[in-house]
Amino acid sequence: MRNAYRAYAAKRLVQAVVVILLAYVLTFVVVSILPGDPITSVLRDPQNGFTEAEIQEIVAAQGLDKPIPVQLWTSLCHFLTGDLGLSMRSSRPVATLIAEVLPSTLVLASAGLAVALLLAAALGYGSQFLPKRFGQGFLRGFPALFLSVPNFVIGLVLIHLFGFQFGFFRVLDPDSVRATFFAAIALGIPVSAQIAEVLIANLDHESRQEYAAVARGRGLGPTRLFVRHLLKPSSLPVVTVIALTIGELLGGSLITETVFGRTGIGSLVQRSATSHDLPVLQAVVSLAAVVFVLVNLIADLVYPLLDPRVKLIGDHRPRPAGADESAADTSGAVTP
Repeated sequence: MRNAYRAYAAKRLVQAVVVILLAYVLTFVVVSILPGDPITSVLRDPQNGFTEAEIQEIVAAQGLDKPIPVQLWTSLCHFLTGDLGLSMRSSRPVATLIAEVLPSTLVLASAGLAVALLLAAALGYGSQFLPKRFGQGFLRGFPALFLSVPNFVIGLVLIHLFGFQFGFFRVLDPDSVRATFFAAIALGIPVSAQIAEVLIANLDHESRQEYAAVARGRGLGPTRLFVRHLLKPSSLPVVTVIALTIGELLGGSLITETVFGRTGIGSLVQRSATSHDLPVLQAVVSLAAVVFVLVNLIADLVYPLLDPRVKLIGDHRPRPAGADESAADTSGAVTP
């Protein structure tokens, strides 16, 4: 088990590193072929007051006068050492600009994920133990409703009702705890839909198993049955869904920050796109790819540890127990 898991973890780690490098290369190529010349649009802007000699010095310092493959190699080496370059608009290190706004985005994304998980768990619990007309009909329609409403619409409604009408938070203080809470609700509601759909489907499956019937026969109440017996096996596929929704959380946080007027990665990207600040845009996109890959790597590594029924097949990919046994036998399956 340990050797198989170590081999599987090492292979997934190597794959993650390769994906991150390819994502950075692709981002560099896409940014490089975007229409418009950052030198002309930024440095040669008369309002900046750069002389031609100063422009040539900046171009040489950033290596923009070299061929694209050389620029790519230099940029990739700097990226691997944590050097994200200088902003062409403010001449400040890109890493410093991101570090100033990243905590706000992380707080919002984390709070949004917490809201999504709580909503999904509440819908899953209600779908199993509330009266049939509520649990089987009314509640099961909520994920589709949540998924169909964009988060910016939810945000505008929350601002109008709880900001202007009821005064629960100050719109002019978007970084306060209350404002962050409502921003997290706007971000978490659409994300909760995908998690709830998968959770409800797996709860339906697990509730029909023999161990669930035995637990009911022992007199366990709905809450204890849900928490101790149904939630853990039903939440295993949710781990994968959560990893896949990280991209939606990051993208949604950019929109939510704009709606609520928060200062975060979203405002940084907006300013950089307007000013054609390519080093900042490339760094943000690359870091988003790194986060997405790392979260999915963690999910892949945690999945076999959560469920002892998961098998590591010969190609070191996790598969649930009950898969085709003949295929498992011929590929050298190892059962944790």
